[in-house]
Formats: sequence, structure tokens, C-alpha cells
Amino acid sequence: MNNADKKYKVVVDPAVNDRMYDHFEFLARVDETAAEKFLDKLVEDMHSLEWMPYRNPVFNRPYIKAGKYRYMVSNKRYLIVYQIADDIVHIDDVQDARQAYDKNIINL
Repeated sequence: MNNADKKYKVVVDPAVNDRMYDHFEFLARVDETAAEKFLDKLVEDMHSLEWMPYRNPVFNRPYIKAGKYRYMVSNKRYLIVYQIADDIVHIDDVQDARQAYDKNIINL
């Protein structure tokens, strides 16, 4: 089996679930339909990491170990930040790319 055929397990950190809900709740105050589409797309993108998670770029920040994380852009402005360990993709953060780094979960 080559890497394109390998399926990974995707695990979402509980803090990420809380964060996703916060984004959803904020958006739903303005437009419920848009909020539902946002959440559906975010979950769809997360599930897509089951296949070829190495396809996305490395997430380089001065405060984290080089090459530890990767990211995927979702909904045009959100970053799904994850790391890969063996056959598991660990989603550790969802970041609004418009916000400062200090508001993100990953800030080691």
C-alpha cells in the first residue's frame, strides 16, 4: 500500500471542539445558515485529513518546533492546525487567520 492509499485516524482535541462552537455561535448570531455551512465545511475538511494529511504545508511559527505541525485552510480564513503521529492525525487548533497568534491554542 502506498501513502495515497493509507487511511489515518483523525482525533480532534476537546479544546478545538469548544473553539469551533465559539466560532459557530458567533456567526449564528448574524446568519444561522452561514454558520451551519461554516461548520459543515470545517468538519468536512477535518475528515478529509484521513487521506494524505501530508499534502498540506508545514505550519512554521517561531514558538513551535520546526516541522511539528501542518495546516489546512478551511472556509477561506480558518487554519486547521494538526500533527501526524504514526497513523493518527491530531487536530490541535482551529485558528482564525485574521487574529493575532497569542489568541491561539497552540502557543508553546
